[in-house]
Amino acid sequence: MSVLVIDVGTSGLRAGVVRPDGEVEALHHVPFPPSSPFPGLVEFDARGMADAVLQVAHAALADAGPVLGVGITAQRASTVVWDRATSEVIGPGLGWQDLRTVFDCITVKAEHGLQLAPNQSATKVAWLLNQHDPDRTRDLCFGTVDSWVAWVLSNGAVHVTDHSNAAVTGLLRADASEWSTSACVALGIPMGMLPSLVDTCGVFGEASALPGSPPLAALVGDQQASLVGQSCVRPGQAKITFGTGGMLDMCTDNSAPATSGRTPEGVFPIVAWSRDGRCTWGIEAIMLSAGSNVQWLVDDLGILASAAASHDVAQECETSDGVVYVPALMGLGTPYWDYGARGTLLGITRGSRRPHITRAVLEGIAHRGADLVAAAEAGTGTSVPVLRIDGGMSQNPTFVQALANASGKPVEVSRHTEATTVGAGYLAGLGVGIWGSFDDIAEAWQPERSIEPTGSLDRVQWAEAVKRSQRWIPDLSALDF
Repeated sequence: MSVLVIDVGTSGLRAGVVRPDGEVEALHHVPFPPSSPFPGLVEFDARGMADAVLQVAHAALADAGPVLGVGITAQRASTVVWDRATSEVIGPGLGWQDLRTVFDCITVKAEHGLQLAPNQSATKVAWLLNQHDPDRTRDLCFGTVDSWVAWVLSNGAVHVTDHSNAAVTGLLRADASEWSTSACVALGIPMGMLPSLVDTCGVFGEASALPGSPPLAALVGDQQASLVGQSCVRPGQAKITFGTGGMLDMCTDNSAPATSGRTPEGVFPIVAWSRDGRCTWGIEAIMLSAGSNVQWLVDDLGILASAAASHDVAQECETSDGVVYVPALMGLGTPYWDYGARGTLLGITRGSRRPHITRAVLEGIAHRGADLVAAAEAGTGTSVPVLRIDGGMSQNPTFVQALANASGKPVEVSRHTEATTVGAGYLAGLGVGIWGSFDDIAEAWQPERSIEPTGSLDRVQWAEAVKRSQRWIPDLSALDF
């Protein structure tokens, strides 16, 4: 009565077995960081990824025994193109962070009116084709990482993706009903190389590359998996994953949005999941850098021995003593969307010490989390009563308390630092009948701890600090995706 989950992140991948009580066992992890051959380029070896997936999957099954189904969750929008007959990968895999097609996005908007971002798959596919099949004569397959993993596990029997992954490629119609012919024509992408659309939750093939050929029962994007893994399956429930960056996702309803573009509040519509041919929708708000700011204190400034040490160091002072940090190392996402904003440290005096700066960094990330919550509430007209969080920073007590104080909301911390695996397990379990409904998932939530606000952070001063961080690089600030 268990399911195997393959969880492919940006810097590593793992496999584990999710039990009916939501616990994860037999977890096997392999580091798999992307490479950056030039600033702005982010690539990965898709063939090596396939080998690593099979390695951890076999290891988990060897430890745990047979399973009833397999769920796949993966980084979204990262792009792989391969030969349909031979499974030979064409060119490098292009990570979702890859920026080589920034100017292609600008050109496509000017010539065709298509609003695309470089972190979507659309222009990445076109770039790979222009490099390796300029005449469009080869029989090739395109897939996001979930699609590629399903192809590998099925020995090439299925070429599919689900709506939660397809909706962030830039190639799906706004209502998620089917692939956009007009987008494919504009970019020169043959429709025949696109995967078939299947439900997020439900059996769609067999993992014949694994012992016993268990059914493939779920495909889901990583942030949507984290949403389900934290039992946010009812309208108005929201979570934030605080990793290298930060992603807020909220479940809304079954109504398709009028557009797939960004709202005035700076949030995006997403497909949370699909089942029985019907999509459940949500919204997403994005923080471009979260934990990377703490890692900056460790790796670059050298004032912390480790990211975990930030809690103890910050506890050496009760307040930041007026020091404010805006975590804009890669610009600002929701709600500002200013790629030219830069990290800003304000209020430093001769008395400012390492603890003040460390606390200011943690509080700055908390302020950004509160920004995401405010944007999500404004964009949906729905109040978030309780905020659920996972990711590495969820283990930092100073940060979690600052988040509660900045947002003014209770914060519930997931028992699982990476809730993606649990969410994909829940969805696969629904697909094979271990769980009966999403109500079962809603009732399964048991946080590790709950934190109430004990005070407030100065949001007026924060707004002023954000203004001072913006438009530092005007050319980048002028970009709008």
